[in-house]
Amino acid sequence: MNKLGKSLPPLASILPFEAAARLGSFSKAAEELHITQAAISRQIRLLEENLGIALFERRNRAVFLTEAGHAFNATLSDSLGDIAAEADRLRGRTDDNEVTLLCQATEGFYWLMPRLASFHQRHPDFEMKVATLTRPLVEYGGHFDIAMQSSDRDHGSHPLLFSASDEVFPVCSPGYIRRYGRPAELSELKKHTLLHHQTSPAFQLEWDTWLAKFDMPYPRKARSLTFDSYSLMFQAAVTGHGLAIGWRRTAQSMLDSDMLVAPFEQSVALPDALSVFGRHGSIKRDAVRYLEAWLREELA
Repeated sequence: MNKLGKSLPPLASILPFEAAARLGSFSKAAEELHITQAAISRQIRLLEENLGIALFERRNRAVFLTEAGHAFNATLSDSLGDIAAEADRLRGRTDDNEVTLLCQATEGFYWLMPRLASFHQRHPDFEMKVATLTRPLVEYGGHFDIAMQSSDRDHGSHPLLFSASDEVFPVCSPGYIRRYGRPAELSELKKHTLLHHQTSPAFQLEWDTWLAKFDMPYPRKARSLTFDSYSLMFQAAVTGHGLAIGWRRTAQSMLDSDMLVAPFEQSVALPDALSVFGRHGSIKRDAVRYLEAWLREELA
């Protein structure tokens, strides 16, 4: 008697469930698997009927895993990860000495690049691949082993490894100070050009939310320049176009080299500014463990 076949749920429902659980959305799962949302809903309903229990709670066009759904997803993720790893090994694609770090472009350019030599000196036998993202991690479809992103962005079912703190304060170039003078108080910002980074979802702190920490309104009379990339906005600050909201982890090297200055004493500390995630369902290889340990040390 084929007991395994009688115990297994409908296999056609497994990938739709895994994608919906990981992405937290039936529609996003449909996009990823290139099928309709109705097909995702139908497969998950068949799975729930087979198991005799609800795996998702549906409310207001959103879906959330139930307690049973979380438990089933955890087991399924481990099993699928093992199957995928073994399949890659059989295909000859597994390289235990290779590890992929996914990070936001800003951290990649300003924080990671100056530190890469440190990782390679400590682990010369491992090859690090770096990928960047501009959208939340939940929307990233490529491969990674460890990912870094702002803590307020959606990460789906990818497990949190740890969080790191940061400090946020205005920055500008010395040349800007020479041309327009150093603003003595936050109330003088209305006389200056403020640089903005416009993205969706918004970063944890922009000019309006940063000023609100000090009970200061946004200066509507201030001149402004807006960019769709933090790196572009940051470069605009370096080249003297105005004042930007800076993050210690990305601005420190520029401050140390006097390419930027912090004109105000005020700053906002964020204890959980940056989050580091593992990949949902993956097996933690030595290369991944070493990268995680290195990141913990560098971000401490």
